[in-house]
Amino acid sequence: MLIYLHGFRSSPDSFKGRMLGEVLAARGSSDRYACPALPVSPSAAIELIESSFALGPGDTLVGSSLGGYYATWLAERHGCRAVLLNPAIEPAQGLRAYVGTQTMYHSGAPFEFRAEYLAELAAIEAGPITRPQRYLLIAATGDELLDWRDMTARYAGARQVVIPGSDHGLSDFADHLETVLAFAGLGPGGPGN
Repeated sequence: MLIYLHGFRSSPDSFKGRMLGEVLAARGSSDRYACPALPVSPSAAIELIESSFALGPGDTLVGSSLGGYYATWLAERHGCRAVLLNPAIEPAQGLRAYVGTQTMYHSGAPFEFRAEYLAELAAIEAGPITRPQRYLLIAATGDELLDWRDMTARYAGARQVVIPGSDHGLSDFADHLETVLAFAGLGPGGPGN
């Protein structure tokens, strides 16, 4: 199973999530893909993922930004693979400025990001990764929100694709789609094929 975890203020309408779903559907593998709408509360988001999926070594989480932080914690806990797309490294620190009313990117719907969510984020800090071969990092040097050098240091020893330029949203994600799918075992050369 490949599970896409969207980032802060994002949703299953993320272009990366939609692209993965469309490609897998075109290949007849839509039953091996999920893209849940994650609650704003980090503990509720983790609970939703763990209650919805029996995660294990055959699964791959694809996490974008805050979703990458979640994917790391879940991969360490359940032994699955994780693809990290410009992952948040210290979101309890970085999201402090966003406490209060925010809006969703794709719908404009308002939501409340509460101060207690910062403690929830700190509670799921995964620590050092234990099996780097389970991870694929895709980091853009042009990320306007997060520093790619923090990402590469955090995932030292893991397979890393550092993209010169690009942006936080990885607007050139299509160029890296086959790498992601292969790592997940859903494309040519992947561990499941």
